[in-house]
Amino acid sequence: MSLHENESTTELRCALTGRPLTPEEAYWAPPLITARQLITAFFKTLFTNPAALGAIFLSELPNVPYAPEARPLLARRRSVEQAKLLGLLLVIAVVVVGLIFWLVG
Repeated sequence: MSLHENESTTELRCALTGRPLTPEEAYWAPPLITARQLITAFFKTLFTNPAALGAIFLSELPNVPYAPEARPLLARRRSVEQAKLLGLLLVIAVVVVGLIFWLVG
C-alpha cells in the first residue's frame, strides 16, 4: 500500500493553503521547510542528540499534498527560503574569514 493510497482514506488538505483536495487533483511533493525550522532543528539536535544529525538531515521526507494552483506559490516560497539560507551561510563565511584575517594580521 503506497502513501497515496493511505492518504485517500482520510481528508486531504493542501499543506500550503489548507484547501480540501481530492486524491486525483493533489500534487505530491516534499514539505516546505523554512530556514528558521531548519536552523532550529539543527541546533536542537546538535545540543540534545548530535548522533542523530545525519539521520535527520539526510533522510527523505514523506511527500505531502498541495493544491495544483499552489505550485507557483510553493516554488516562490522555496526560492525565498533557499535565498535566506544562502544569505545566512554567506554572512557566516564572511565573519569567519574576517576573524581569520583579523587574528593573523
